Amino acid sequence: QVQLVESGGGSVQAGGSLRLSCAASGYSIDDNCMGWFRQAAGKQREWVSSMTTSTFTFYTDSVKGRFTISKDNAKNTLYLQMNSLRPEDAAMYYCAARVGACAGYQLRSIYDYWGQGTQVTVSS
Repeated sequence: QVQLVESGGGSVQAGGSLRLSCAASGYSIDDNCMGWFRQAAGKQREWVSSMTTSTFTFYTDSVKGRFTISKDNAKNTLYLQMNSLRPEDAAMYYCAARVGACAGYQLRSIYDYWGQGTQVTVSS
């Protein structure tokens, strides 16, 4: 059974940093496509970043230069380092996993598994 468990969310002031983690079980993050999404209150879930099986990385424009996706294969864990946080980054952040390649990585529908989310709050 595949499980994705996010952690690392919290409350920070604008300009601060957080590192989100997504621990996977029953699934190898090394061999598959991984992504991060977020959903702010009253808004649709939106794509934030993805990492391919070849460790290519992709980011939505609003987080480029501030967020970094990475992974530790030995720990089977995906990370999202978030720096220079802004109030508009506040949301529930979700880890997502797709079996196979990252074709269409920005689309929620291509991902097979989701975590329960971790809340990020950014105060101005």
